[in-house]
Amino acid sequence: MTDEPEAAGEASLAELRRARAAGRRVPDFFIVGHPKCGTTALYRMLSGHPQIYMPELKEPHFLARDPRHPSRASKRYPRSLAEYLSLFEATASHQRAGEASTTYLRSPAAARRIAELCPDARIIAIFREPASFLYSLHLQLLQSGIEHEPDFATAIDLEPERRQGRHLPADPFWSLALLYSQQVRYVEQLERYHELLGRERVLALIYDDFRRDNAATMRMVLRFLEVDDSIDITPAEANRSVQLRSRRADQLVGAVTMGRGPVALAAKVALTTVLPERLRRGALQTVRRANADEPPPPDQRLMAELRRRFKPEVIATSEYLERDLVGLWGYDEIH
Repeated sequence: MTDEPEAAGEASLAELRRARAAGRRVPDFFIVGHPKCGTTALYRMLSGHPQIYMPELKEPHFLARDPRHPSRASKRYPRSLAEYLSLFEATASHQRAGEASTTYLRSPAAARRIAELCPDARIIAIFREPASFLYSLHLQLLQSGIEHEPDFATAIDLEPERRQGRHLPADPFWSLALLYSQQVRYVEQLERYHELLGRERVLALIYDDFRRDNAATMRMVLRFLEVDDSIDITPAEANRSVQLRSRRADQLVGAVTMGRGPVALAAKVALTTVLPERLRRGALQTVRRANADEPPPPDQRLMAELRRRFKPEVIATSEYLERDLVGLWGYDEIH
């Protein structure tokens, strides 16, 4: 298992232990990822259950960060443990609190930090066929401005250089997201949580099951969280992958949303003056949707090459979960 640096780990883990000892309200469960695998839909659906509380901020990412190095990306992320725990203060006594940060599965540090803060936590992870997952992830990272290489094949080929510190985003926290092959080390990711929390506290879902029978998967999740599984929950749509018509336009909308830069800040102040938050957010989302096209189909030769590359991991994950993912994902036809 990969460990976080000793000095950074001791400081942050001690702070987490002190918060737990002080009796602060902490999460009872975590949706840890992967992205583009239905985590947003699951978050939205669980948020509608009366016995579950999830904060409005879907992805705090706090327990995947080194607290000594706060993000440069956005002030919306909690910068301290106190800010993070304040997300759960509104949880009622009859509710289970949870959060959904898709960085927690790929992070070498998050599992240990979760275990220190919430030793009884339950973990929900969602896995998807690796090549399709990475293709959708690349589109999402482009849309969010983390990835700047628009060609999927080139982005994959850049991984050795990125391991050497080149072609990385400004915020180092997101660097790991661009190491695509590390995203699909499914057995290693599961082992971290099994080792620290126990297999019985980890629910590994398969994206195909969630898509095929949403209701049955939700009942499984609710039983795992020990809440009423007879309550009907309205299905929610996941964030779809898109291709941007204009990256500059999307970056401008993002800058206005965050108030980055004098022009964007002035625009945000003006919008705030004339529109309430809900309408303002809706207007910006409308602009973003108008700037989005359906993505082109992936190059099938590249996808076949990736499936050959990741077949050993799929075989290992099948054996580890005792589930025939090789057949489910069509890897029995890959030679």
